[in-house]
Amino acid sequence: MNAPLHREIPAGILNADAALSQVNAQWDGDIVKQISDYITIPCKSPTFDKDWASHGYIDTVMRNAASWVEAQKVERLTLEVVRLEGRTPVLFFEVPATKSDSTETVLMYGHLDKQPEFNGWRSDLGPWTPKYEDGKLFGRGGADDGYAVYASIAAIQALKAQNVPHPRIVGLVETCEESGSYDLLPYVDALRQRLGDVGLVVCLDSGAGNYDQLWLTTSLRGNAAGVLKVEILTEGVHSGDASGLVPSSFRILRQVLDRLEDSKTGRLLPQSLHCEIPADRLLQAKATAKILGDEIYKRFPWAHYDCEGANTFALPTTTDPVEALLNRTWRPTLSVTGAEGFPALQDAGNVLRPYTAFKLSLRFPPLIDASAAVQELKTLLEDNAPYQAKVTFESNGGATGWNAPSTVPWFENALNDASQSFFGAPCGTIGQGGTIPLMNMLSKGFPKAQMMVCGVLGPRSNAHGPNEFLHVPYAKKLTAAVAAVIAKMP
Repeated sequence: MNAPLHREIPAGILNADAALSQVNAQWDGDIVKQISDYITIPCKSPTFDKDWASHGYIDTVMRNAASWVEAQKVERLTLEVVRLEGRTPVLFFEVPATKSDSTETVLMYGHLDKQPEFNGWRSDLGPWTPKYEDGKLFGRGGADDGYAVYASIAAIQALKAQNVPHPRIVGLVETCEESGSYDLLPYVDALRQRLGDVGLVVCLDSGAGNYDQLWLTTSLRGNAAGVLKVEILTEGVHSGDASGLVPSSFRILRQVLDRLEDSKTGRLLPQSLHCEIPADRLLQAKATAKILGDEIYKRFPWAHYDCEGANTFALPTTTDPVEALLNRTWRPTLSVTGAEGFPALQDAGNVLRPYTAFKLSLRFPPLIDASAAVQELKTLLEDNAPYQAKVTFESNGGATGWNAPSTVPWFENALNDASQSFFGAPCGTIGQGGTIPLMNMLSKGFPKAQMMVCGVLGPRSNAHGPNEFLHVPYAKKLTAAVAAVIAKMP
């Protein structure tokens, strides 16, 4: 990593060297421990833990985060854990402006709920067992994105330590993001007056193209998920007796999926799930492809095997860096993330199964409306079932994607200055294939706000999967960069 660049610092501007030194000390002395403790708590999002309220894990991490924020004794910071009946809680904090002519608010966002365990963790690692190794803190949720509330407060403290004037700052930390943020809108409505006139959103729940510069997320795909189930019998029957006469539920399901996806190419067939890619995003993708090159696809843990003495690796859908970026950010795609109706391999006898069910995850471009996509998906999959089988698609809901607003000069300059100060390289731009439901909501509610959507989910960080890690050196610099950008907000 390049060292921060030394230069004269005008009065009222954050001193980068001093800020990074303070942030480093706070991460090393306290924050790494706080996030390690957080990793031990299986606070799975409500979709994955229907009994979240009685288990109490979400309440525990919310209470711990609130106690830590209060213990920092940030000047004039007020904090409240807000609870609406029957909904997951949110943490709301507020720090009044010290910049006398400031009229807009900075909104800092993060979440504390987690994805489930998944399998395949390294033998010495586990989802709830933190391990700090070579600058990486392994464990579920540390990078996605339990660190956000701690980094946000540390950024504010960096401003306070140097008496740098800053605008009003509020924080909103939810516990339903990994379930699609279905609890968030009621809280945004309830807190709307307290949010104020938001001019800058700092969202630390996104990714990074590498760990060598600051990365600004320019778009997020939408998401629709649900369970596709095909039922053909009421109970399993001997396959020797019935196969060839009773159609396989799995074969029927394959036929139904063929309506949605070309299995040879992976292209989704309904044209309504595609959109024209904006010209500025194409230009940014080309610029980013030059920076990242083949690391765009090489960063994934491809299966490999020995073939006639050669070490052979599985291949991506494309090795063209530009097309690779567009495939994962501006083109729709289907993933099967779970299955039901199958016995374990050791228990699989000669039985024709009565049903097959797949959990589907559909990612679609930022400009596609989620509600329309979900309804079309249900109609497409359920209508005119082969063999008059019972075919149902039960949606878990959807979230519309997000395309960032145009970047105004002060914000673009602040991002590049921060990236140069803490990384020695300009700020990069990148679209992300994941979904943050809040961003589309905020863009509609605050159309003039600039969006600093960043994160620590860089190469091989593997959020949602095994061996997830938080890249601590990068998180430190990102924390300081957030402070530097806020300091330059007009």
